[in-house]
Amino acid sequence: MYRLGLVGRSSLNDDFKRWFYRIRGLENPFLKVGETNERSSKGSSEYVWALKDINLEVMPGEVLGIIGKNGAGKSTLLKILSKVTGPTTGAIHYNGRIGSLLEVGTGFHPELTGRENIFLNGAILGMSKAEIRSKLDEIIDFSGIERYIDTPVKRYSSGMMVRLGFAVAAHLEPEILVVDEVLAVGDAEFQKKAIGKMQDVSRNDGRTVLFVSHNMVSIQKLCTTTIIMENGSIVFNEDTEKAIAYYLQSSLEKSNEKLGERKDREGGKNFRFIDVKVINQKGIDLDLLQSGIKCKFEIYYKVETDVVLKNVRMLIVDNNSIVRILCNTALVNKTPKKFSRTNKDMLSFSFVKFPLPKGSYNLRLTSYSDNGVEDDIESAFNFDVEGGDFYGNGKQAYVKDGVLVEFEAEC
Repeated sequence: MYRLGLVGRSSLNDDFKRWFYRIRGLENPFLKVGETNERSSKGSSEYVWALKDINLEVMPGEVLGIIGKNGAGKSTLLKILSKVTGPTTGAIHYNGRIGSLLEVGTGFHPELTGRENIFLNGAILGMSKAEIRSKLDEIIDFSGIERYIDTPVKRYSSGMMVRLGFAVAAHLEPEILVVDEVLAVGDAEFQKKAIGKMQDVSRNDGRTVLFVSHNMVSIQKLCTTTIIMENGSIVFNEDTEKAIAYYLQSSLEKSNEKLGERKDREGGKNFRFIDVKVINQKGIDLDLLQSGIKCKFEIYYKVETDVVLKNVRMLIVDNNSIVRILCNTALVNKTPKKFSRTNKDMLSFSFVKFPLPKGSYNLRLTSYSDNGVEDDIESAFNFDVEGGDFYGNGKQAYVKDGVLVEFEAEC
């Protein structure tokens, strides 16, 4: 449980109350006032349960995937398991050493070199200098940053930091490896390499891996079991295939709600997305798109108070949570645009030839002002795409099992 606002986790007055109740043999009074971790609602209490009623057992050698929307409690769970944060109530029991990669640069001292940080991390895990030295060449080789290994890590890019951090966490032989979604910072080649290493340590060495990611392909490829978190609780704990199907279905159900009435959104209240339509070049509403056609996404909005937006962003995301297209008004508009109640209530993103192959997709819509995020909503609109003659050569392309397939179009 956390206390919201500028103050930290607790205040002196609250600590005194807890102590007073404890010496009288009574329950902590703040355990009763904390509210559910629902980021889209204001609530009436300054205390919130980031996690509540978590009961979980992970077996040796198991690779557990953890998925859920932003703010669901995934990272907090990993911080508690890694002992970065202590639980308000309850306990964690584990056998073996835990190696964690929670955020870019976690556990690194910025003034020390990459080589010195390897020894520092190994010492924290309880390894001797001889043990660390025996793994040193393997760690440096895997990280791919040998040229900079004797440079202070404060000069590393975020990608280099992740490379070294993962190499250290995976090679210093912790019995439990905890990895948050930091691998998304790395390039595609390193992500593939890291997933291969996690598969290797779980299958061959019998070590346990806890893996948080928004990339469903990585979860599907790596994890045997997956849990879905929502508002600080576990809502699904099953086989990975079933968990991904459940997660995608719940996203589909949310997108079927009226967009203007959706509560699972972030941002201020000045600007709100309220509807999405897709139309073709003749102005006809489309329920199904086709590769190669000319179309337009019309984004309808409502303005409560005049606001100047720096940009409006539309992400087209596939069913594996991979971003396929990014549209951003800041890339074409030189100056911020003022939105008021007298403006037209629609903006659009146009495609001369829609460039996606057959499959299912959804939109994530975000708007930004100088005050930060004005509105941000995931799975705002779901749609399907059929294969089409994109190249004008009588063939249409589609994706099957992640592989691009072409076949002759019926005429």
